[in-house]
Amino acid sequence: MSISNPSGRDVFSSKFGVIAAAAGSAVGLGNIWRFPYVAGENGGGAFLLIYLAFIIAIGLPVMLSELLIGRKAQKNAFGSFRKLAPESMWSLVGLMGVVAAFLILAFYSTISGWTLEYLYQAISNGFAHGDTKTMFDNFKQGTFRPLMWQMIFMVLTAWIVFSGVKNGIEKYAKILMPLLFVLILAMCVRSLSLPGSSAGLDFLFKPDFSKISMGVILEALGQAAFSLSIGMGALITYGSYIQKQNNLGKTAVQVTVADTIIAILSGVMIFPAVFALGFQPDSGAGLVFEVLPKLFLEMPGGYFFSILFFFLLSVAALTSTISVLEVVVAYFSEELNISRKKATVVGAASISVLGVFATLSFGDLSGVHILGQSIFGIMEYTAANVLLPLGALLIVIFVGWKLKQAIVREELSNENTLRVKYFKVFFFIVKWLAPIAIAAVFLNGIGLLKLG
Repeated sequence: MSISNPSGRDVFSSKFGVIAAAAGSAVGLGNIWRFPYVAGENGGGAFLLIYLAFIIAIGLPVMLSELLIGRKAQKNAFGSFRKLAPESMWSLVGLMGVVAAFLILAFYSTISGWTLEYLYQAISNGFAHGDTKTMFDNFKQGTFRPLMWQMIFMVLTAWIVFSGVKNGIEKYAKILMPLLFVLILAMCVRSLSLPGSSAGLDFLFKPDFSKISMGVILEALGQAAFSLSIGMGALITYGSYIQKQNNLGKTAVQVTVADTIIAILSGVMIFPAVFALGFQPDSGAGLVFEVLPKLFLEMPGGYFFSILFFFLLSVAALTSTISVLEVVVAYFSEELNISRKKATVVGAASISVLGVFATLSFGDLSGVHILGQSIFGIMEYTAANVLLPLGALLIVIFVGWKLKQAIVREELSNENTLRVKYFKVFFFIVKWLAPIAIAAVFLNGIGLLKLG
């Protein structure tokens, strides 16, 4: 029997379950795929320092804002705003989060499918049979295989969400997150054992401040937001499953620390090997799918470690797709008043249909452009540059300006049973600093503010 809260909704049953699930939402391809190549393109150590500063100063307070909205309302992303600000337009912020989740999973499942293809290629030693760039291009421009892997990944995601919060999301998060951590540690040990690996550590941990520009600063802030999965309703939805006796502040810190450790370890896993074997750290988005397969070919024991790496990449993708689908499922089940199982099937199926267009935009639909971008490109741009930063901006404005301070303090203090020494700092950041910083990222992302 599921543990439930006073509202009758399924909830996370343990503190570790909360941390594992929320960290799983945050930890994903954003950490293991995106963080290393963005850090590589923006100077390594200098970028890392700015990224860490933004994680603490902006990312953590915004994450805590989302969690407290969800737990206070005990509703999905849309329902939370409707409950806390009835008869107002604020519910549109929650609806925007649901739309963002729908759109993100449509194209994210494309990349997630690639991880399964590359896991298969690693097992079958496919990297040894030709140029890895040509191999990647030929694969993503295909039809059957990219769609097959995408559908398999969506089925895996839906299967876990189908089982519920406690028996699905929490159960598998408790397994997948420790497994992911162990796999990354194993890869780090191997990477650091290569001759010449110290150059990669120097690149990552010795900042070259001459690399810092306003563009790098905004990239770091954007990556901090992307990494923590803020702005799309996932943390509001997960917050609604956190029991009232849990310390939200401590939970947010623990999730942020776990997410940041994984991001840094991803850099330790990749950059020492990249430098040791003579590759370039600024290889862009192709770092994982073009450069690393070549790297594994040259690495002693590379066959085994290529399997390990692409397996952990698949696991990381799965922990995130679960949380994104849950945003949609919670909305469908609660707002449309349908069963969770039906909501999961409808949500996963409809997202998969949209995802087909994203996947085929590299091949059969490559000639279709919207505002000068491919279908995949316009989905990613709309989500990453518009919906996520705008969602995060409106969320902090809601907490800082719309909700009464007494309500915010009451939720963070578990109805005044906990001391919240950080409250004044938190509220100042949410009311003033976070809106300004996120607005800068948003305006820069849509081209209205050119700062670098």
